[in-house]
Amino acid sequence: MSRFVRWTTTVAAAMLTAGCVGGSSGEGGDDARGGPGSSAVPPAAASSGLPSSLTSQKLEWNRCKGPSAPGGDWRCATLKVPLDWAKPEGETIGLGLIRSRASGGDRIGSLLFNFGGPGGSGISMMPLYTNTVAELHERYDLVSWDPRGVGASQGIRCRDDKAIQAAETIDATPDDAGEEKAYLDDAAGFGEGCRQAAGKLLAHVSTADTARDMDLIRQVLGDRKTHYFGISYGTELGGVYAHLFPKNVGRLVLDAVVDPTADMVGHAKNQARGFQRALDNYLTSTGQDPEQGTRKIADLLKRLDEKPLPASSDRALTQTLALTGIVVPLYSEEGWPTLTAALKAAEAGDGSELLRLADRYNERSATGQYGTTTHAQRAISCLDSRQRPTAEETRRLLPEFEKISPVFGEYLGWDTAGWCHDWPVAGQFDHPEVSAPGAAPVLVVGNTGDPATPYEGARKMADGLGKDVGVELTWKGEGHGAYGSGSRCVDSTVNAYLLNGTVPKDGTVCS
Repeated sequence: MSRFVRWTTTVAAAMLTAGCVGGSSGEGGDDARGGPGSSAVPPAAASSGLPSSLTSQKLEWNRCKGPSAPGGDWRCATLKVPLDWAKPEGETIGLGLIRSRASGGDRIGSLLFNFGGPGGSGISMMPLYTNTVAELHERYDLVSWDPRGVGASQGIRCRDDKAIQAAETIDATPDDAGEEKAYLDDAAGFGEGCRQAAGKLLAHVSTADTARDMDLIRQVLGDRKTHYFGISYGTELGGVYAHLFPKNVGRLVLDAVVDPTADMVGHAKNQARGFQRALDNYLTSTGQDPEQGTRKIADLLKRLDEKPLPASSDRALTQTLALTGIVVPLYSEEGWPTLTAALKAAEAGDGSELLRLADRYNERSATGQYGTTTHAQRAISCLDSRQRPTAEETRRLLPEFEKISPVFGEYLGWDTAGWCHDWPVAGQFDHPEVSAPGAAPVLVVGNTGDPATPYEGARKMADGLGKDVGVELTWKGEGHGAYGSGSRCVDSTVNAYLLNGTVPKDGTVCS
């Protein structure tokens, strides 16, 4: 089972990986370089209430390691953070960080990035995003990290590759009691695998934990305020950070915004609505009637539920894998021609193209090895959410889901029952608290054609942050995310805010 991840277009399209962790070869020593908003000794450390063993850490920035490690001036380090933030003087874990120093003069400070997921690796993604944020790089150190439970930060792996591939044959839209039992047993087995793999860390990978990690990153880097760019799930993280540390908010950009008012079922409905909207726009672009085109795709999926299609490998295209393959090109308008070719091939009896797209999404290599983004995503989101819909409750919801989307509704409806079924640790809240009275203005960017995080969430985030804090910018475009997607209006507005502190009028629209 794989949830439609709330994550940046570039990652969804490329499923990028890199192996960068801090080393000990002693190539650091550049931490004292200052600039506006920065100091060698973090001024907030003394009043944070945290032990000096955390706030006075000296990071060793060394060349990143691994076969895909970036060159140039990218450096990696390991930050020590409390396992349990309720016991800051207790056991610690290591967070992997990556940084590239500002390329020009008049440095502002550090700009932290989270690219979404939850479960996405900032260490892998940050170097690949450099060209997109080249103008920002002139005055900011670009900084990202693998959140706790991800990659270089004690990454969680709940299943081996063989078990992951075996689970792909389980019907994620069960049609009878036997399929339903297999689906829920598989979900429970995944959770047990996470418990065995992560141990006590599993209860300490929440969004609030990571927000507290962010503030320690700020202190150790020497920044008076947190400047931050959050994409997709990264917007939820940014909202939670603003709520916990409103006085430490510098310039925050939240792009491709997760609706902070939605619970687990609400998020699933939002995604069903968003992906159906994107599918309708795609079908219209090809000259098809959206209703008829949707019915045709739904019929294809129904046939695959009864009989999977052969593919070019020794594997078959199941209904669930086909649905995953359809999702990938909808993350960006540039992927629409790929979707056309894949659907045409499937209608002709060849499931290879949709399977290839699904494998990309599921981080499956040609040799059958899988990534672990979904493992961390599930661990984080199931700790965040206390909602645990039963199969009976889900069955009652299915008609509503299927009305929202004949293609995606049933899958996302059942996902609410299976995703955190019998999870080993209790969830923390129904939805995140993002109110941030007294914080500096936060720029919230929504895209009307966003499939994974529908644009309605941007207004709800802006309102949730509070009066004079949340400032909404809307782009009438397609794809997941707005910045760097081709709108000079969006890019220039965001850059002016981050570089000069220029706050646009709330409700500004870029068309």
